[in-house]
Amino acid sequence: MEKFFKYRKKSGYSEVVGDASKLELIRFGLIQLESGEAIDLTSGEYELGLVLLSGQCDIACEGEKFTDLIRKDVFSAKPVAVYIPRDAKYEVKNAGPGPLEIAVCKVKAGQKLKPFLIRPEETITNHRGRLNWNRDVVDIFTHNVAGRVDRILVGETFACPGQWSSYPSHKHDRDNPPQEVWMEEVYHFKVDPPQGFGIQVLYTDDLSLDESYTVRNGDTIAIARGYHPVAAAPGYQVYYLWVMAGRSGRTLTPNDDPNHAWLKAVERML
Repeated sequence: MEKFFKYRKKSGYSEVVGDASKLELIRFGLIQLESGEAIDLTSGEYELGLVLLSGQCDIACEGEKFTDLIRKDVFSAKPVAVYIPRDAKYEVKNAGPGPLEIAVCKVKAGQKLKPFLIRPEETITNHRGRLNWNRDVVDIFTHNVAGRVDRILVGETFACPGQWSSYPSHKHDRDNPPQEVWMEEVYHFKVDPPQGFGIQVLYTDDLSLDESYTVRNGDTIAIARGYHPVAAAPGYQVYYLWVMAGRSGRTLTPNDDPNHAWLKAVERML
């Protein structure tokens, strides 16, 4: 399976994480439009979270219109997002003077629900970690949208320069409740300043998977299994949009790497 997808600028809609990823439930793409351009798309068997990364847009779906959605960039403004149900037609128009970029987070859904808008004030921000594993996590489609979506979970993580995130290392690649619930995941990265980089680590307990990738602005990682911590290079803030989906509900139940779980006790003492 393909895990690492380098950024490629492409006008219109581009599928970034597709069938080659071998993910069961998740796909991921980008909409990139110049000023005045518009695109008509269909969701098919997927429910979508359209997360505005930069620019200004209007989005219409099944009689609902969401206009003047604006976000300068992910580092200077909270997220704006629109939920698109499965089996729906939708239109995205660049309504601003500059380029538009939207993340298309796609999860296979059984139910067809109704489109809705998530405003910045409806997102939830939590600070997590201590010492050199600090980060801020912003929930977009999590428990705040219970009953309004089928499977999809979406949020954003901001890793501090020179620090680790998604750490202590955790995984969620098997159903073993209450310790762990299976969920796939996709990370889409931005870096500030954009010439910087981060490191994505993927590994399993037996090290049959033991890989690292240099992630740069616009790159994407598909996570089917294993622990998946992220490191930000000193001097650079690393952002990643995360998309998750599982077969058994929408509650994330991660399992920490037992070799590093002692750090959770350190967090409680600090």
